[in-house]
Amino acid sequence: MATRSEKQATIESYQDGMASAPHAFLVSFKGITVPQVTELRDKIRESGGKYEVVKNTLALRAVEGKGLEHFKDEFKGPTAVAYIGDDPVALAKALTTFRKEAPVIEFKGGLVDGKPVSPDDLEDIANLPSREELIAKLVFLLQSPITNMVRTLAAIPKGFVVVLDQIAQQKDG
Repeated sequence: MATRSEKQATIESYQDGMASAPHAFLVSFKGITVPQVTELRDKIRESGGKYEVVKNTLALRAVEGKGLEHFKDEFKGPTAVAYIGDDPVALAKALTTFRKEAPVIEFKGGLVDGKPVSPDDLEDIANLPSREELIAKLVFLLQSPITNMVRTLAAIPKGFVVVLDQIAQQKDG
C-alpha cells in the first residue's frame, strides 16, 4: 500500500499534468489488452499528447477546482486521461482512430480550451481540420488577392505590348 507521501506525490503529478491541461479526455479502458494500450500510448504520443491511467480517488483530489472537476462522477472504474497542451484536434483524431480499431475503449467526456465537452462531441472535434491545415488555408486566402493583383498588374504591360505589335503589323501590312 502506498504511503501518504507517495499518494501526495501522485496527486501533485496529476495536478501538474492532466489537471492543468487545457485539453483533456477521460477514457474507460475496460477490456483492452496490453498490446492495444501500448499502441494507444504510441498514437497519443505521436499526436503530442500524454496518456495516464489514474487512481480515481487521487485524481479526484487533483482535479478539485480545475476543469476536469466537471467530470467527477466519471472517475469510476478503469479510467485514463489523455491530455495535450496545444492541439486538441490531433489528440481527438488519435483517440477516435484507435477506437475504430479497438471499440472496447469508451469516452467519458473531456475538456477543450478548459470547457467541458460530451463524449459525442469528441467525434466532431476529431473531424475538424488540424491547426496546421487551418493556418495553410488562412495563408492561401490572404495570398490569393495579392496574387490576383500581381497577375492583373503584369497583364497591363503585356496587353500594351500586344496592342503595339498589332498596330505595327497593320502599318506594315
